[in-house]
Amino acid sequence: MTRMSQTYRLHYAPDNASMIIRLMLEELRLEYTAVLVDRTQQAQRAPAYLALNPHGLIPVLETPDGPLFETGAILLWLADRHPDRALAPLPGDADRGEMLKWLFYLSNTLHPALRMLFYPEKYIETATAPALRNGLETRLSESLTQLDAYWQNAARPPLVLGLYLAPMLRWCALYPKDRAKDWFDLAGYPALWQMCRNLEARACVQSLQSSEGLGPTPFSAPQAPNPPEGSPT
Repeated sequence: MTRMSQTYRLHYAPDNASMIIRLMLEELRLEYTAVLVDRTQQAQRAPAYLALNPHGLIPVLETPDGPLFETGAILLWLADRHPDRALAPLPGDADRGEMLKWLFYLSNTLHPALRMLFYPEKYIETATAPALRNGLETRLSESLTQLDAYWQNAARPPLVLGLYLAPMLRWCALYPKDRAKDWFDLAGYPALWQMCRNLEARACVQSLQSSEGLGPTPFSAPQAPNPPEGSPT
């Protein structure tokens, strides 16, 4: 399969939310340029980057329609922009609502909870961070149980959902580095584990492994990244 000629610019950092968009671009076989956002230099706070995303978060995807931010929004935009690849039900499809509710659940519930778990100091006083993390781990466990049930019972979950969820499962196993991960075991969510294994066989994941140094099983049995450039923290 040849790559489509449309060119995009993905502003990324390794093992960040930008990997979700990179997976989508690779799955769609779109031409794109990856532009490193050097977090060690706080490049996400530089004026040039803030002109693309005033919130200073990664990723940004520059498109013919202008720069896009927010991971879920970029995924949905790309899926709708390239309907021939059928990565998500299109407007008017009877399955569209089912996809949207789970996409927004990932975007509005699971993803923000992980961000708070990894960076509690951005939301709460340092002294109370352990209590926040304890509560988040309990809530995340409940969310993953619900997601595992969805994956087990759904006839065919849209691929766009798996591309979003699998990296977040990776992060559950690896981050934050300063805290035990005994609350999370992917084997306890067999449908999600199988989803990760299935994704790892796809060409989009194999490309991601080399571009961000993620190792042979980046989702089902993740290892600390060894990216060729940049830093995940």
